Amino acid sequence: MIEDKNPQRTPLSELGEFALIDHLTKSFDIKHQSTIKGVGDDAAVINPEGKNIVVTTDMLVEGVHFDLSYAPLKHLGYKAVVVNVSDVCAMNANATQITVSIAVSNRFPLEALEELYAGIETAAKIYNIDVIGGDTTSSTSGLLISITAIGEVEKGQEVYRSGAKPNDLLVLTGDVGGAYMGLQVLEREKEVFKVNPNNQPDLDLYTYIMERQLKPEARKDIISLLKELDVKPTSMIDVSDGLSSEILHLCKASKVGCDLFEDKIPLDPQVISTCEEFDIDSTTIALNGGEDYELLMTISQEDYPKIKANPHLTVIGYMTEESSGAHLVTRANTKIQLQAQGWKNFNE
Repeated sequence: MIEDKNPQRTPLSELGEFALIDHLTKSFDIKHQSTIKGVGDDAAVINPEGKNIVVTTDMLVEGVHFDLSYAPLKHLGYKAVVVNVSDVCAMNANATQITVSIAVSNRFPLEALEELYAGIETAAKIYNIDVIGGDTTSSTSGLLISITAIGEVEKGQEVYRSGAKPNDLLVLTGDVGGAYMGLQVLEREKEVFKVNPNNQPDLDLYTYIMERQLKPEARKDIISLLKELDVKPTSMIDVSDGLSSEILHLCKASKVGCDLFEDKIPLDPQVISTCEEFDIDSTTIALNGGEDYELLMTISQEDYPKIKANPHLTVIGYMTEESSGAHLVTRANTKIQLQAQGWKNFNE
């Protein structure tokens, strides 16, 4: 396929704010009975029908959370939805609606925003979410995306960070470290491109970790699985800032300690091989990488037979008394105090 060297670029000024919103949201349809009124009025109207409502907001800022030199706009729109859905899942809830607000500079034509919203629309379809509103405004510096997600959970089934008890099992979905290593590969190739713009990177060896970084998925499937298994976690959080940080969040909120076993942390072979290539310790990456959007939960030991040998769930440790502290138990059976070294906002 021949690349169009002169793609159409429609200035946003040709539409104005309200025509732009109408254009970008014209193909969004309503899927949930709880959505009474979506896009097109001063505010949306939803009816929870007796369920508890979960609300979360995430903001993605160009130059802080994403780099458009290697993040396609369609993937970025998809990811912006997923990071919010993941927070809803961490409450043991299902996302039902989102609002989408963007601030955009004049370097972005209409066609660029169409790509961004195509990713948002794809995510909304896959995760069965209604887009019910939002806002657009101008920016003096790049692109900013803010999404608010609304979810529903049966009363009494919501799960907080604060319910873990000593002797509860620490359980992780999927594997960790892939998103961070995908970012390392992308950053490396960006530097190579700066030196030689004609260089075409061969990323076939990194397909899995590329996807973990550029197009992650929220573990909505786990919410359904837990219901099928008749397991309600005692606490839960999504792994967005790094495994060690999230464990410490659970420990602080629940007033417990934790023993995390190094040899139980699930790592994809591609993560291990890429860590070897970069000469980075894979356990360090697993603990501190972030952006994996897996779910970290605690469950009662009585529920262990229900999850035993399930390929989606791995027991990686157990909770202890608060006075014991939070530790990594190494392969050599020594204890190292866990520290939160993952993503931190407002770093200097």
